[in-house]
Amino acid sequence: MNPAVRAGRRLRREVAAVREAVRGAPRRTVVTESVLTGLVLLCSLAPVPLVPPSHPVASVLLGMWTALLVPARRRYPSLAVLGCVPVVAGENVWATVAVPYVVWSAVRRITPARRAWGVVGASGAGVVLVLLAVHFATAFPEAPYLAGSLGLGALFIVLPALSGLLMGRRRPLTRLLRERNAYLEHARFLTEEAARMEERTRIAAEMHDLLGHRISLLSVHAGALQLTAERQAPALAAQAELLHSTARTAMEELRGILGVLRHQPDEDTGERGTREDLAALVAGSRSAGVDAELHWEAAGPTDPDPRTRQAVHRVTREGLTNALKHASGAPVRVVYRDEGDTVVIAVVNDAPPAPRSPGGGSRSGLVGLRERIGLLGGTLHTGPRPEGGFALSARIPVRPVSPPPYAVPPRPVADGAGSRPPLPTDVLTWPRLLGGGCAALLVLLPVTAGTIALLILAALH
Repeated sequence: MNPAVRAGRRLRREVAAVREAVRGAPRRTVVTESVLTGLVLLCSLAPVPLVPPSHPVASVLLGMWTALLVPARRRYPSLAVLGCVPVVAGENVWATVAVPYVVWSAVRRITPARRAWGVVGASGAGVVLVLLAVHFATAFPEAPYLAGSLGLGALFIVLPALSGLLMGRRRPLTRLLRERNAYLEHARFLTEEAARMEERTRIAAEMHDLLGHRISLLSVHAGALQLTAERQAPALAAQAELLHSTARTAMEELRGILGVLRHQPDEDTGERGTREDLAALVAGSRSAGVDAELHWEAAGPTDPDPRTRQAVHRVTREGLTNALKHASGAPVRVVYRDEGDTVVIAVVNDAPPAPRSPGGGSRSGLVGLRERIGLLGGTLHTGPRPEGGFALSARIPVRPVSPPPYAVPPRPVADGAGSRPPLPTDVLTWPRLLGGGCAALLVLLPVTAGTIALLILAALH
């Protein structure tokens, strides 16, 4: 096939690929590149009528060529760097101002670094050779002119390329460090969570071995006592039955606690937390001598999460137990209210008929209750009422977070090697200044100064 035909087909494919890339690029990128291209074109051509060069047509062509290099640096970075050679060697000083930006932005996209330095070397050498060739046509190049050619190549090609390489290599390294840091933090969090779960499992096993056997024996003996009382002492049959049912309930609750320690949120809670369950708790308190009543405030049938129902059961039982213990003879109201995304369960008792000294309870039940509800994302409020009595209320999500947040996010430790908390992002340190690209920006200071000096000389000329 004719080389010209192959070149034409390849050119058409490249044009089609560029068109598709422009269509698929974000709108913000297209607008930014269009604005930059327009500004470069305006800055390259506007001064030509004001300061007429010796070759106006060549200056206009160089300005248009420089404007084309701005979008080309994204898809063809190597060609864009090489395309800066005629601009630097030409006489359109205003177009030369855009060369450092084109080189700086294009070199960042050339990989590997060896190839980037090869392209930069070829471009710098091209600038020197073109300038020498132009001067050869008029006269033999002198040493100052040769030094000036080398200076232009370094000023507009090598230094911007060095800055671009520093910035281009910093970004992937920073991204890699962030990914590794996130991985290590996550691994440490998982390790701590595994150790925490192992300790929970060990405690659950010890509780099962130590308490489970004792409570099982207590339940068996209570059952035997109930049968004996029904035959020989019917007056004590109710108390024996209560003892048997309490031992059975204690065994069920022990299993529930073991499920929490073993991180089993999907445990079977039966019918706990339902209206019938709360009514049974209230009825049990009445049989123990408490003036209790249930107020159920739900518009329709509710179906909260089993963990929420379990927490409702625990709050109700704890409130009724505390009322019987510390406010015997006082009326007690159990209020259940459905608020859509949350449920509210409150146990409120009035002041006892006869003043009583404060109980010597350890409040461990309330502490454990607050911990359980906090794990579900709810809140618990306890305290005396202004008009007398005591109130215990909890607000619990209908659908708690799954799985429940048993683990606490890792926090830095104040002391210890390697555990110092990181400085805030707004605190500048020398490593951050150097690693943040300031070293690359310092490289551009000579470029900026040289460009300003060149523009001043051109304007004076």
